[in-house]
Amino acid sequence: MLKSLFRTSAAILIAASFGLSAIPAAADTGEALATGVVSGANTAIRNAMEQHTPAKQSKLKDSLLPPSTVAQVPPVNQQPVGGQQQQGLPTGFTYFADLSVAYPFGNIGVFGKKWLPGGMDAMASYGFNPTQRVVASYYELQHYPVGFNSGQVPLNFPPGFANPGCVDLSGSGSATCPGISSPINVTTKDRFLLLSFEQLLTVGTMKHRPIPLVVTPTFVSRWSTVAASPYSNSDVVPFVDQYGTPHFDIHTRTAQYDSIAFTAPFLKTPRMFGTFTLAPTVLTHLNGVNQQNAIQLYQILYLEYDLNKNTRLFFEPQSSRDYLPTDPYAQHLMAYFLGATERVGKNGFVQVVLNSGGPTNYKPYGVTSLQCYALPCGQNTVPAVGGLKATQLQVQFGIGSPVVLPF
Repeated sequence: MLKSLFRTSAAILIAASFGLSAIPAAADTGEALATGVVSGANTAIRNAMEQHTPAKQSKLKDSLLPPSTVAQVPPVNQQPVGGQQQQGLPTGFTYFADLSVAYPFGNIGVFGKKWLPGGMDAMASYGFNPTQRVVASYYELQHYPVGFNSGQVPLNFPPGFANPGCVDLSGSGSATCPGISSPINVTTKDRFLLLSFEQLLTVGTMKHRPIPLVVTPTFVSRWSTVAASPYSNSDVVPFVDQYGTPHFDIHTRTAQYDSIAFTAPFLKTPRMFGTFTLAPTVLTHLNGVNQQNAIQLYQILYLEYDLNKNTRLFFEPQSSRDYLPTDPYAQHLMAYFLGATERVGKNGFVQVVLNSGGPTNYKPYGVTSLQCYALPCGQNTVPAVGGLKATQLQVQFGIGSPVVLPF
């Protein structure tokens, strides 16, 4: 009788204390850097290389572009609205803006099978000359990670009390593994503000052509909203650290970073273009359960193919390191982005991106167990979480030139 009471109490109240985006999913700082930093670097590199394309290739490339446009990646053949055609970075004032929606995939239970809350993205920049530019970017990335309201996990009571066995996170339950009373909403929206300075350099020549390199010092600030948080528009949710200690008052997805990115080309043909970016990054300060602040190396590869003057395909795999207040050490995230962009009219675009990723050093994914630290179980019941994996399809509608948006 007592066991059943404890088990039922914990199961019913688990939803209220189940703010489970404690460890970051694939929507990480590395992907924000790919969005806000690599795009501008690609613009400068491609424009610089266009100036030195042989006449035969240049004629073919021009046939792919609408009049009065400048190549911009990723992933559309036009620079952001405003500015002038240049040999490198656009000069003067430029901007873009878009609205996006996303649909999640994977083992996310019944609750997650719906379109996620919409997001918006915007960028404003000012180019002093073709080699120097300042940029301010803002991105909202929504996702729903796998393994949070599906599957069965252990439910552990304090020492001295018999453990009831397990809880079925899907809510369906069974005679041997009861479910929870309602679905768990772990919908997460991450917000990023990036402030960057872009410097275009020439580091040598190959086959009588200059080799461009873009160096981008960047400050990144991120904050989030977790739907399961008991506080409005907040990311304060309970979690258990690696030592089994519960935490109830930490902003789990708020952090600031300093980064310096180096972007160089590795492929340039009339229809194809590719770059590789290395970005050493550090936290501005330790927070939560962080234990060290070593330099983390983000690696981003970008490859595109122009089908015609208005349509482009792109692929962007990356290896990044995410470090949030719930992480004692940085997560090693592997992700990819595969998509297409269609130019609509003079300044509009529609972009579709399939993206997926998760940490390689935080397994298994999702909730690994539920811990009750004091009786009766309720606000003292918190999840132990492994790595967070997410897969989603994202659709964007905007003006200017889009960027590859992560999830």
